[in-house]
This record gives sequence, C-alpha cells and structure tokens, in this order.
Amino acid sequence: MKTARQTAFEVLNKIEKDKSYSNLTLDSYLYSANLSGADNALVSALVYGVLERSISLDYCLSRHLKQPLKKLKPQVLTALRLGTYQLLFMDKIPVSAAVNESVTLVKKNGCAFASGLVNAVLRAVSKEGFVLPDDTDKINYYSVKYSFPEKLVNLWIDSYGEENALGIMSSCAGRPPLTIRANTLRISQEELITRLENGGVTAIKSTVENALNLEKCGSIEKLSAFEEGLFHVQDAASQLCAKALEAKPGDSVLDICSAPGGKAFTCAQYMENQGRILACDIHSHRLALIKEGANRLGVNIIDVLRNDASVFNPEMPQFDRVLCDVPCSGLGIVRRKPEIRHKSLEEIASLPELQFTILSNAARYLKKGGQLVYSTCALNPAENERVCERFLKENKEFVLKDISFIADNVYSSGGMITLMPHNNSTDGFFIAAFERS
Repeated sequence: MKTARQTAFEVLNKIEKDKSYSNLTLDSYLYSANLSGADNALVSALVYGVLERSISLDYCLSRHLKQPLKKLKPQVLTALRLGTYQLLFMDKIPVSAAVNESVTLVKKNGCAFASGLVNAVLRAVSKEGFVLPDDTDKINYYSVKYSFPEKLVNLWIDSYGEENALGIMSSCAGRPPLTIRANTLRISQEELITRLENGGVTAIKSTVENALNLEKCGSIEKLSAFEEGLFHVQDAASQLCAKALEAKPGDSVLDICSAPGGKAFTCAQYMENQGRILACDIHSHRLALIKEGANRLGVNIIDVLRNDASVFNPEMPQFDRVLCDVPCSGLGIVRRKPEIRHKSLEEIASLPELQFTILSNAARYLKKGGQLVYSTCALNPAENERVCERFLKENKEFVLKDISFIADNVYSSGGMITLMPHNNSTDGFFIAAFERS
C-alpha cells in the first residue's frame, strides 16, 4: 500500500504535469489509495500546503542549490518541495522524518542519483529556516512572504489598495471553512445545528443567515442530514449572491450558468419553492448534478436546459429575475484551489469579452422592471467593474441597483460590491445588480 507521502508526491506531479484542478485530482487519488483517516488528512495537508506555498518554498530552496530550479527533474523538485514544506510549515513533523522520507521518495521514483542532493539541501533548509528577501523590493518581499506571483501582488495592490491586498493574501493561508446552507424548506438553522451536533459534527453560525461552518464532519456525503436533504454545501459569498437577486415566491428565475446549482437551490428557498427556476448549463452531465441536488433537497420548481450562454437563444422566454454567474479566472477562490494563483494574467485576458457577451445575452431574457445579477468569483476589476461599466454604457435601459443590504463591511466601487475573505469571511466574490427600467 502506498504511503501518505508517496500519494501526495504522485498527486503533485499529476497536477504539475496536466495542470489539473487540485481538488479533483486529490479526491481521485484518495478514493483509490485506501488510506487511513489520518493519512488522508496528511496527504491533503501536504498537497494543498505545497501548492499554496510553492513560491516561498522555491525561494528557500534556491538559496541552497547551485543550479536553477527549472533544471531539476520534476520528481526531484516535488520531493524537495514536500520536504521543505514539512520542515518550514508543519510543526509536528520531525526533521528526520521530513528529510528521510523525501530521500526515500527520490529513491523509489527513479531518481536515486539525487538522494544525496535532497538530503544535503533539506538539512541546509532546516538549519536556516524560513527566510525572506530584503523588503526594499516590496513586491518581491510580499510575493515570497505570501507565496503569490508578483504580477498578482501588483494587480491586487493597484486594484484594492495595499491593506486589502495583504489581507487577501494572508487570508489564503490554510484551508478555508466548509460552509453549508440549511434547507429552510425542511429545517431551521437552529434545528440543523442540533441535528449535526448530535451526530458529532461541530456547526458554527456564519454571519450570513442560515449558513453554517462545519468542523469535524468527515465525508459530508455520508452524513444522514445530507442524505435527507437538510442542507447543501455552498460558500457564504454564493449565498449572498442569491440574496442579491431578491427572488420571491411566484417569480420566474433564469440561472443562466447554473451548474452545480447551489445558487438555484438557495433561490428556491427564498421563493419558498413557489414559482419557476430554469437552470442552464452547456454540459449535460452538469445538468444532471443540478437535478440530483434538487431532488435530494425536495426542490420541485427547478427545470434544467442545456444552453450555451454565449449565444442568444431566441426561443428562451423572459424572466422576472436573471442570475448571471459567469465563467471567470477564479482569483477569488485561491484559498480553495491554490494552483489558481499561478495562472498568468495573459491567460485570463480574454475572459472579459466572453463575460460581457454572456451578460449582454442574459439581459435580453429579462422582463421590464426585472432584476439582473452579474457575479464572478474573481478578484479582478477587468472581469468585474469594467465588464459592468461597459454593459451600462451600451444598455441605457438598465440602471445599477443598490445591494448594500446583503452584507456589512463590503468593498464597494460605484455601487458594485466585492466580498473579500479577510473582511467578510467568504470567498472573494463580485456582485452587481441591474434593473431594467
């Protein structure tokens, strides 16, 4: 049977090679590895930790290597990063274990020639500890300290100010909370807390109504409360996005980029399961997830439709409410998917045009007097304010609505709201609402 470190080593190599999402790759490996609960936790901590801290790790490693990191074999670099992360950021791992197990990894994975190098470098790292560059170059200093690329550090400082940028980066250290929403069609928040705690799960009230943060829950799908449809998993920011739509019983709602359906489920609860929600996605298998979730929650007002949001559909009717949560860079959910921080800004430069197209199409499905919400899980004004400003400029019949009621202590730009993890204990999230006059 594979060890926890060997499993983490394979997951990290897979993510690096295929540029795959950490959560999906990790879940796949853990499912087939058949490890103990403690080893599963160690694998997760190592994988997310190395991805989260890779810039910091590489800086510390480079101080003790004669050749550039890019000249190392990928397997050797992964072993060095794993060892360095354990030495610098995991207090309960003995130095001997971190070093010796990393040497074992290179020996067992076709890189025995590097065992001496790995041993010597990791012992040097252990002796020196976590060091930072000179802070005269502030951007480089922040990059290494918080482990974010310099271009992203610059973007956030320029966009939100230095204090907010540092808050965003510092809040991305460690694993985020697991947040759920009580299914108010079946149970109250207080009743759900009692039900979960009776099952050994710690449930803590969020600042968002009917939202709970869970601790010590294990596999969420195995909880009887989940099987009975008493809640669904959803970050508090997404719950606030659904709140901003202000859907009420009897409304017709279009969720144009819906999968996996969390916002549609929350809207259905605000609507007391009365009215109609049409949930769309371009992929059939993702529509199946929405139907499955709705059935589990006892929501019967959601219909699904395979639809390409980037192309106007003349057969689509008009709706009282339209939710437009567009594909985005994900720069607001770095704490959940740490590899996203390494996306180049050039790589995401084409997104605003697609987002504008989807928003423009979504607006055509809205009735006069109706409400349209545009949202992203990106902390990037080019995907957020700039898209909305262009939309308002080209669509004079739409006006921006005040949605400051949804949360306190939000970052506001011209009436548009940005939720930040250090201010709101949520994912980074942008929300703007429009009314068709």
